[in-house]
Amino acid sequence: MAFLEIRNLEKTFGNVKVLKGIDLEIEEGGFLVLVGPSGCGKSTLLNSIAGLETTTGGTISIGGKVIDGLHPSQRDIAMVFQSYALYPNMTVGGNIAFGMEIRGVPKPERDKAIAQVAEMLQIGHLLDRKPSQLSGGQRQRVAIGRALVRDPQVFLFDEPLSNLDAKLRVDMRTEIKRLHQRMGTTIVYVTHDQIEAMTLATKIAVLKDGLLQQSGTPAEIYNNPANLFVADFMGSPAMNLIPVTITKNGSGVSISTNRDEMEPLALGIPNAPAGLAAHDGKEVIFGIRPEALTDRDGADRNAKNIAESECLIEVVEPAGSDTFAVTRLGKKQVTARLRADVNVVAGQKTKLAFNLDKAVFFDPANGQRIL
Repeated sequence: MAFLEIRNLEKTFGNVKVLKGIDLEIEEGGFLVLVGPSGCGKSTLLNSIAGLETTTGGTISIGGKVIDGLHPSQRDIAMVFQSYALYPNMTVGGNIAFGMEIRGVPKPERDKAIAQVAEMLQIGHLLDRKPSQLSGGQRQRVAIGRALVRDPQVFLFDEPLSNLDAKLRVDMRTEIKRLHQRMGTTIVYVTHDQIEAMTLATKIAVLKDGLLQQSGTPAEIYNNPANLFVADFMGSPAMNLIPVTITKNGSGVSISTNRDEMEPLALGIPNAPAGLAAHDGKEVIFGIRPEALTDRDGADRNAKNIAESECLIEVVEPAGSDTFAVTRLGKKQVTARLRADVNVVAGQKTKLAFNLDKAVFFDPANGQRIL
């Protein structure tokens, strides 16, 4: 049963509709990540859950209780902000204890809670310092510690790692995931970083222009994108999206696309989506992830449908554990993810393996997945 439920949520600023009927839910102990480009409405949605924004329509419920009419202090929610929002004149211990002090928690209980949180976040040696004496990662730990001592029903995180450098961001991501596994508290987390979303979430909600594009597990979002926007937004490098022409071939379907200085690429599509045949003679968008387009020996040995074709390589990008090769199909730049030690040279042709088990197709007219 859903623990946090959002039903037909709307938010308007003047004449601008920022949230357009959002429906979402997450089970107790789940980790929901709201992801999307700047201005898509994810922070507004988070602030609406927190009570920092009044909603225009719809409802928000926690544990079966409607909360959207309640003051933020009555919602049993703790929030960690992007800016940390620490009191500069207080010590770390004072910052963590402040909320408990306001609520009249006795000092022995406060001290015990601070000690537990400090041990969990490894900030015990920082309790007497001021925020100005801390690094970005340490300040973020303090902000998280201040939320933890509240022991709320739901934690809200608003892009908490965006101010950190790349390495520290990865480290803190691991810490947040470990913290969630240990505590099992329900978390709603906003980020524009889709790698952060994939690694942290038990459920991802992808937003664009105030509309929910798709929600599901990271695997569902990544492998079965509902539309072109989700396919292109989730994944690094992004999914290859190639315009191809559909041809019915007896009971089967094949796709073809032109290539510069080479004969057209033609691939038979076994187990094609039922709706694909209806596009006979028309153009659709063929989606394939870079890791599903690889060198012959690097192809998934468990895949049932591998097709091979020689491709002209334009650019080679060694990346340590992988090598990325760029070719061109249907006038689109296409990225293949190869093994690190594969022998591939820019300007030469090499045989690439297409894992058609992983192929997805989209209608270019409306951007929706063809099923």
